[in-house]
Amino acid sequence: MATTLKMIINKAFGLNIISEVPLPELSIVSDSIDNVDIVIEYRDLFDLWEQSSKPNRYFSVKKNSVLFHVPNVAIYLIENGKNIYVSPSIGAHEDQIRLYLLGTCMGAILLQRKILPLHGSAIAINGKAYAIVGDSGAGKSTLASSLLNKGYQLLSDDVIPVTISQKGFPIVTPAYPQQKLWQESLDAFGMTSTDYRPIIERESKFAIPVSSKFSTEALPLAGVFELIKTNHDEIIIDPILKLERLHTLFYHTYRNFFISDLGLREWHFQITAGIANNVPIYRLQRPIDSFSANDLASLILNTIKKGE
Repeated sequence: MATTLKMIINKAFGLNIISEVPLPELSIVSDSIDNVDIVIEYRDLFDLWEQSSKPNRYFSVKKNSVLFHVPNVAIYLIENGKNIYVSPSIGAHEDQIRLYLLGTCMGAILLQRKILPLHGSAIAINGKAYAIVGDSGAGKSTLASSLLNKGYQLLSDDVIPVTISQKGFPIVTPAYPQQKLWQESLDAFGMTSTDYRPIIERESKFAIPVSSKFSTEALPLAGVFELIKTNHDEIIIDPILKLERLHTLFYHTYRNFFISDLGLREWHFQITAGIANNVPIYRLQRPIDSFSANDLASLILNTIKKGE
């Protein structure tokens, strides 16, 4: 680590992070270097990638390490749930480098630390956490934004960290106070894109700070909603039952293709089985051709109320 740089500790996913790469999205804890969970450093990884990579493959995963290459952005190495090394490509923008640090790298770190990363948004509602999972483009962040507009708080966007308490209950830990929304969602909510920074230069997805709507408290996971797009004209919600719950949780584990090579299949089964046995899981189908986030949010709130 470059000793000439003044390091500050950031907080995200319940972890203290010290980084040579600026991470303005995260909350600053202090300028002390005590009690650091994750260290992010620059390192030349080109030779390691040349030795480890295979043709047409972007990832090299071993039991204690994840090495991956994003062309024209950077090579990343994640080791032992503690260290992230970054080797930027010439001309790569910091926004692009940071995107993978806070996404794939954090997903790998969480798995290495045996913290389940679900792919979605988590919302704090009446003292409990509710996860909205789904494929990229399903509308998870847009639905979460509708719930924020109704007065609820964000716990996480994109990567949801879930642990199991000593009493055996799943707990969601806050990530960091930012959402990512596409231009169409901003338009639907009456928001102006010029007020926000694009996630990647020249793209129409924007970083939306939500510090005033962010929950800093870890909360029990009380429900999971799988959001999918369909050709139906109406919104449909159904409970997901029995073994299908395990498949749903595996499918929506962030970077689930790391699990086997990291030697985590048994652990992943145990933690997802614990969630499946204790938490209701629903499939929420939305029309593909219309804006339905507000109606979906109301349906989620009514479903929660009935469950209580």
